[in-house]
Amino acid sequence: MSRSTKPHEIVERALELSTADGCVVIADEESSANLRWAGNALTTNGVTRGRTLTVIATVDGKEGAASGVVSRSAVTAQDLEPLVRAAEAAARGAGPAEDAQPLVTGTPASPDFTDAPAETGSAVFADFAPALGEAFARARAGGRELYGFANHELVSTYVGTSTGLRLRHDQPNGTLELNAKSPDRQRSAWAGRSTRDFKDVDPTALDAELAVRLGWAERKIDLPAGRYETLLPPTAVADLLIYQMWSAAARDAVEGRTVFSKPGGGTRLGEKLTDLPLTLRSDPNAPGLECAPFVIAHSSGDSGSVFDNGLPVPATEWIRDGELAKLSTTRHTAGLTGLPVSPGFGNLILDGGGDKSLDEMVADTERGLLLTCLWYIREVDPATLLLTGLTRDGVYLVENGQVVGEVNNFRFNESPVDLLSRASEAGRTEKTLPREWSDWFTRAAMPAVRIPDFNMSSVSKGV
Repeated sequence: MSRSTKPHEIVERALELSTADGCVVIADEESSANLRWAGNALTTNGVTRGRTLTVIATVDGKEGAASGVVSRSAVTAQDLEPLVRAAEAAARGAGPAEDAQPLVTGTPASPDFTDAPAETGSAVFADFAPALGEAFARARAGGRELYGFANHELVSTYVGTSTGLRLRHDQPNGTLELNAKSPDRQRSAWAGRSTRDFKDVDPTALDAELAVRLGWAERKIDLPAGRYETLLPPTAVADLLIYQMWSAAARDAVEGRTVFSKPGGGTRLGEKLTDLPLTLRSDPNAPGLECAPFVIAHSSGDSGSVFDNGLPVPATEWIRDGELAKLSTTRHTAGLTGLPVSPGFGNLILDGGGDKSLDEMVADTERGLLLTCLWYIREVDPATLLLTGLTRDGVYLVENGQVVGEVNNFRFNESPVDLLSRASEAGRTEKTLPREWSDWFTRAAMPAVRIPDFNMSSVSKGV
């Protein structure tokens, strides 16, 4: 089907073709633009366009409804009916779906459902690209080299159902990652930003920040493994708490399989997780972090159900003033657990009531470590949510409020839930880019957090 065919028309035609008892059609119109650079010079740039169509057919049976899901890209007019039939065949060949629910009704239609999709292109970098050129010049003059990339995506998603829903959401998503290296490649520093439109990122300011960190790295200090007072920057806090939320399904907790399961049965809902007044929340309308205000589910899994497509997503507090307040549910798992319906999250915000910047928290540190970011995070034990991973691109020793040098990298072993219980200070909440999970999740705002005894379990060489 040509790109001149509007996505809403494809959705309507697929619904017309369906002979199933129920049908959901999701059309994703995707565009992206990117820049890449190395050694203080642009290397590549590009623009892409794409379209993906997902058809979800439901078939009623004596034992319950079954579902079939088929997704294809670059669907032509000739491909549309075979796609619908394939979804119906998949539903008829499947057993009853465990998560079966009546398809959603009543969500008000999006007024722009019949409008053309939004698109991004190279113009999104109109202000950013000249500033990047200035950053290259400053880095060159300062004897450092910049590497990195900027990527901007815009997805217009159209959801139509046989129960009458007609919904649309436009999701911009921009990421900037910048590495500064010394000419001998012996020192490296990283900074990243998440943005909706590249109007709120300044590469010259990031270069200045990285220049300071490369200066810190001129003095090398070897430290052994052990527990250290540690300042986790917002990006590291985001990576840890995103993983925590991915492990916060109510059903898994009720069944005794997660860190949120209560010994002896039930969940830890209502339990105090930290003495700090921390609130972890999601809000589709959070300024600068806006995301879909309704469920968009291309498949069913622990945290989502295709039967919930179009279900409104409200603002939700997962942790309120330090107390576990909500676990994520679909309509199906809400029924199983007896807990409220709490659809998954499209952004994540941690508010701690603090007003200090990371620099101010450094100034208040007698002796401790300042991290840049985490990577290669893996789960060790789901029962405690023990994670392991590595530090990267700069671990700095702070003494008497000053950074005195760069230390070696470490492997860590920590549970984010345990870290919350031991955190002694949270700074000012700010937008951040989760480095480890940025391919999947970018909309986060976090404070820096002070941990008195972060477990650096072993020294990591060569990172």
